[in-house]
Amino acid sequence: MFTKMNVIGKDIVVDVVDDCTKPCDVISKIAVIHDLEEKDDAFFVMDFGDIVNKFEKWEALLPRVHPFYAVKCNENPAVLRLLAALGTGFDCASKSEIKEITDMGVSPSRIVYANPCKPNSHLKFAAQRKVSLMTFDNEMELQKIRKIYPDAELVLRILTDDSTAQCQLGLKYGCHPQHAPSLLRVAKELGLNVVGVSFHVGSGCRDASAFSDAIQSSRMVFDYGSALGFDFQLLDIGGGYPGQSSAAISFEEMAGCINQALDVHFPEGCGVRIISEPGRYFVASAFTLTLNVIAKRAVARDIQTFHVPGSEDLVANTVAPSQCDEPAYMYYCNDGVYGSFNCLLFDHATVQPSLLKKMLLGEPKFASSLWGPSCDGLDRIMENCLLPELHVGDWIVFEDMGAYTMCAASTFNGFPKPICYYMANESTWNFLKRIMPCPVEMEPAPPPCNTKCFSDSITCPTMRSGLSIPHLERGDHPTVMITPIPIVPDVDY
Repeated sequence: MFTKMNVIGKDIVVDVVDDCTKPCDVISKIAVIHDLEEKDDAFFVMDFGDIVNKFEKWEALLPRVHPFYAVKCNENPAVLRLLAALGTGFDCASKSEIKEITDMGVSPSRIVYANPCKPNSHLKFAAQRKVSLMTFDNEMELQKIRKIYPDAELVLRILTDDSTAQCQLGLKYGCHPQHAPSLLRVAKELGLNVVGVSFHVGSGCRDASAFSDAIQSSRMVFDYGSALGFDFQLLDIGGGYPGQSSAAISFEEMAGCINQALDVHFPEGCGVRIISEPGRYFVASAFTLTLNVIAKRAVARDIQTFHVPGSEDLVANTVAPSQCDEPAYMYYCNDGVYGSFNCLLFDHATVQPSLLKKMLLGEPKFASSLWGPSCDGLDRIMENCLLPELHVGDWIVFEDMGAYTMCAASTFNGFPKPICYYMANESTWNFLKRIMPCPVEMEPAPPPCNTKCFSDSITCPTMRSGLSIPHLERGDHPTVMITPIPIVPDVDY
């Protein structure tokens, strides 16, 4: 069944499936249609249920902490609309993000402007939209706020130890706790309203004790503020929460440390509101990316023409293998580091491929490298991995691709960003119908205008811009709707 949902003035079509259907099944269905229509576009599949489950887990494990989703992590409109309906707040870092969230009808009181160093024009826009809660970490920012938005509610961001995090932020932001008293005195002299303290243990935190130490430091800064006459009522414990099962630390372990530290330093009933800024937690595992192999090169595995420092095992261009050489393969795909895999460079991410096609029993695997489509030699996804021999047109799947991927993707060299499809199982959809505005069920789906419109939102008037899952063609491809091709879950790379 396909259901239309309005998302910020744009229609998307959600594939509503039974509760046993997995994202891999939907991916297989889409890949079959693409193959039949001779399309090789890379695509995402977003699972609404994954985000709903994450929200329920958050409420169960961190009941005192209200999440303000970090918009920068993934600004897909369906994500934003869903989280708004679930009741989260939003962490915005710019004029554009504030506009996007307030244009959705979200109250300014549900936004924290969590950028300690703001452009004047963005600060003026925040004042216009009445987004008053914002962070600072230096005296010049206080002077700027005093001039442009003196009624703002300020949150002092302090420096914490984020040395083990996937992405360290303390290199750039945060007032050292020892300097906090003098900075708070400046705020007092300027007549500004400081309402609390924030910190960030780094994106992709790998040590739960970092939260415990930061909460303890925050308590100390709260005491500084009280001595200066401030009445702090807010603690923002920032981001850093894991969003996928393969993370170095589990969310359960992290939540346990946070709750224990809060009970000691900010016990329930103390009058302090506690918020956070999760990003990858909500979206990392909700998006799966599927690429197409667009070209292939066989090379001699043990003959190296190029030496790349730090990449001794790189499968790169060299002579073709002779009958006596062990072959290795270079596969060129239609997304890379200038697109969704920018996360490899900017987010220090690691990725793991799997295949749609079923492996044969005993099928050999070969040293392989995966490359993006651009003309840049830097555009490599994986330097060396073991894969069975693939062919042009085969599909490669990457799970856990929702965080810091599409948000920073470009169209370098003219290669388009992947389109996005949407799915929800029936139980999730029944829940969404209660909390989201006016979904319109479309069973049976109306026929598309031509055979090309499964993934081409430009030529099909029944669809809207790249946010749509177009309608499957029941008449032309009946088996696609009935028997999805299963992915092989037990292939070990």
